[in-house]
Amino acid sequence: MTHTTKRGFLQSGALMATGAVVGCATPVTAADAPATPFAVPATYIPIAGSTEQFPVRRIYCIGRNYAAHAIEMGSDPSREPPFFFQKPTDAIQVVLPGTVADHPYPTLTKNYHYEVELVAALSKGGRNIPMDQALERVYGYALGLDMTRRDLQHGMGDQKKPWEIGKSFDRSAPIGPIHKLAQTGHYTKGAIWLKVNGQIKQQATLNHMIWSVAEQISKLSEAFELFPGDIIYSGTPENVGPVVKGDVIECHIDGLPELSVKII
Repeated sequence: MTHTTKRGFLQSGALMATGAVVGCATPVTAADAPATPFAVPATYIPIAGSTEQFPVRRIYCIGRNYAAHAIEMGSDPSREPPFFFQKPTDAIQVVLPGTVADHPYPTLTKNYHYEVELVAALSKGGRNIPMDQALERVYGYALGLDMTRRDLQHGMGDQKKPWEIGKSFDRSAPIGPIHKLAQTGHYTKGAIWLKVNGQIKQQATLNHMIWSVAEQISKLSEAFELFPGDIIYSGTPENVGPVVKGDVIECHIDGLPELSVKII
C-alpha cells in the first residue's frame, strides 16, 4: 500500500470527521466549512488494530538527541539545548508491517542518509506544558525514518542558511502505523536499530536519548502551541549514513513492528 492510499482530499465532511484542521485554532464544522476552489490533500497514518486513521497536523523533529550522534554531527551534547525543525505533512510515507515499500531516491542529492526514530503522536496539546504532565498528551507511538539529503543540509548550514531543503521534502518521513498508548505503554527503553542490506548500521537503546519524550513535549510547548494531530520524531542514534538505489533499509524498535523500505 502506498502513502497516497492513506490520504484523502479535504472536503467539508472529512475535515469535520478527522479534526485535521490546519492553520486554524478552533475546529471547523461541516456546516461552516468554507467553499474552496480546489481540493488539498490531507495526511493520515493508520492506527494499529483499528479502522480509524490518525490525522496529522504538524511534524516536529528534534535534532541531535543521542549524544554519540550529536558528536558525529560536530556538536557538544553536554552544552546544547534541544532544538527542533519541522517537515511538511505530505512528507509522510506510510509503510505497513510485513511490506517493503518502494522509497524514491530524491532529486538534487548525492548523499542520501537514513535516521531511524521513535515517533510520538499527540491527542492533546497546550502551551507551556509541565514535564510531569507532558506524557498525558501522547496518544500512541510509531516507528519512523527521518530521511535526509545530507549534502544539501550541510551545504546550507555552511552558508548559515536554513537547511529545510535537506530535511523537508516529499516522502522524507516514512512511518509505520501508530500503536495506541493503551496497547504499548510509554517507550523509555528498549533496542532501536537500523540495517541496510542486512547489515547493522545504527544500534542503541531508547534510554540513550538526551531529552526524553516528556521533555521534548514540554520544551516544544514553550515555543509552539501543540495540538491533537501533532507528531514528534524523537531523534536518531549515531552512525547515520548513505544509501543508494537498490538498498533495503530495515528498522526496529522493541515492541513495534519493523519497518522496511527499498530505495528506488
